[in-house]
Amino acid sequence: MPNNGIRALMGLATVVVIAAIVAVAVGLFSGSFTESTPVTVLSPRSGLVMNAGAKVEMRGVQVGQVASIESRPNGQALLHLAMHPADMHLIPGNVLVDITAPTVFGAKFVDLVPPAEPSAHSLRAGQVLDSKHVTVEIDTLFQRLTTVFDKIDPAKLNETFGALAQGVSGRGEKIGQAFSDLDSFLAKLDPVLPALTNDIAMTAVVANAYGDAAPNLVKTVDNSVKISKTVVDEQRNLDALLVSAIGLGEIGNDVLGANRKALATDLRLLVPTTDLTNQYNKGLECTLGGMSTASNAQPFKEPGVQVVASLTLGAERFRYPTNLPKVAATGGVFCFDLPGHKFDTATPFVVTDDGANPAQYGNQQALINSDVLKQLLYGPIAGPPRNTSMTGQPG
Repeated sequence: MPNNGIRALMGLATVVVIAAIVAVAVGLFSGSFTESTPVTVLSPRSGLVMNAGAKVEMRGVQVGQVASIESRPNGQALLHLAMHPADMHLIPGNVLVDITAPTVFGAKFVDLVPPAEPSAHSLRAGQVLDSKHVTVEIDTLFQRLTTVFDKIDPAKLNETFGALAQGVSGRGEKIGQAFSDLDSFLAKLDPVLPALTNDIAMTAVVANAYGDAAPNLVKTVDNSVKISKTVVDEQRNLDALLVSAIGLGEIGNDVLGANRKALATDLRLLVPTTDLTNQYNKGLECTLGGMSTASNAQPFKEPGVQVVASLTLGAERFRYPTNLPKVAATGGVFCFDLPGHKFDTATPFVVTDDGANPAQYGNQQALINSDVLKQLLYGPIAGPPRNTSMTGQPG
């Protein structure tokens, strides 16, 4: 009996040990003994192939797993994530979430995408992330395609395909030519695509410019209507003007035709005069401008002509042929301070070789101590005339 009891206890202990090993293995596989940090993801849907235990990755490295999936009445899904605590400080708080799959038929996983500008705070426990993107599975495509087919009447679909087949029957050559022409057109269009892209981009700027100018354009159109109405109202006068213009043109043709040689000769003879006038156009402009300024000046206090005169010293007398003026002197046109010449100011002048040189012979102009002046004042005085160098016998 004792031996049977011992065997029973050993058998029970063996069963307990095996059950404990199985429970530990299941717990290790499900992560029950692994410490985790809860994070929630709010998604429009979880996807058809998303199960608890799916991986949570960031840059291809697993940083957690999906603990459970909760469906909401509005169709959204809550994904409860079990994140590895050691990796939480490496994940920014504003991380983006995508629910994607490695293949079309593969199981979904949660992909954490780092943002362009990561926040300074790391992902924290209990934080709720918002997922905007869920990859569409092939099952979803089939489901939507089945929904579309449910709305289509097979008889009408058959009629449509029959009409389409009848429409293209016997037109294969034309359809092929159309595709060939389309290919040629696209080949010609391809080099100008950058310019076309630029034109499309500038369309918005041009449209805004036209939008800003729309009131003025509308006003212009309105004025055009008024002008058209005026032309209609004055069409008789306009006809008379055109008839008169035609008559004037005929008369002018007769006059110019009969005198074309004389007019050509006159124009040819005017060329030197016009060239000279053009050469001195600046001087003429200054002169006319000065005259205009003088005409706008204040009038005199007393009516009449005002003359400003002064006495100047006499110049050396003219000697022939030494003092003949030089001909064909050059130097251009000098306006000096015209047309803005100020009143009671000396006008600048150009020194030219056009007369006698007053200093050529040592002419002293007026001689205050001359013998003529003394004889006029005091009569004849004995002795020679006194010179200006204060030498010799005084007079």
